[in-house]
Amino acid sequence: MKEEIIAGIDEAGRGPVLGPMSIAGVSIRKADEKKLIEIGVKDSKDLTPKKREELAKKIEKIAKDIFVINVAPCRIDNYLLYQKLSLNEVEIIRFADIGDLLRSDKLYVDSPEVKTDKFANKLKAKMEYKNTEITAENKADSKYPVVSAASIIAKVARDAEMEKLRKEFGVRGSGYPSDEETISWMKEYLDKNGKFPEKGLVRFSWDTTKKMLAERKQSRLFGFFRK
Repeated sequence: MKEEIIAGIDEAGRGPVLGPMSIAGVSIRKADEKKLIEIGVKDSKDLTPKKREELAKKIEKIAKDIFVINVAPCRIDNYLLYQKLSLNEVEIIRFADIGDLLRSDKLYVDSPEVKTDKFANKLKAKMEYKNTEITAENKADSKYPVVSAASIIAKVARDAEMEKLRKEFGVRGSGYPSDEETISWMKEYLDKNGKFPEKGLVRFSWDTTKKMLAERKQSRLFGFFRK
């Protein structure tokens, strides 16, 4: 009898103005689901960075397959500004890529949409591998252990990418628009360098970046006319 394979997909970094959105997929044998419960997987937001890293190593030993896609800021900008896609549509495209790689019997995903059945149907239509039964739910990362595992892997992957940005650019803060330290650092960087790098750091499609660049342009024009 064929072993049932179940999988989960989740993302980390959907809302930040800095850094990538990391999407992870984890598949396990259904019989191993209890092992995820035993090691204490839960929504990554409820775990410390150290605990996430510890659990990620344990998940790697339990999982059948793990896939991670880091959607770079410039790629997100391309989707939103030029292809005119919504962030939900971007997630569907990338979730489908990972779903096709996992090729599981059942796939559980954390839905960003309230109409979860509609999200599941759109994901199903986008996937090439059609033998997967898809369940999409809000807060799936706290309901299904395999999605919790994906949530942890995604967050660890994003944290690693953010650490690279800290070393390369001196980034401070979490990267979220609501984080005062992030905004303070962005303004300091802009004042010092006059612009943001074209790729790899800032999401130019975010209102935060647009407003900051517009304010700088207006300030420079005002300064020019005062001369």
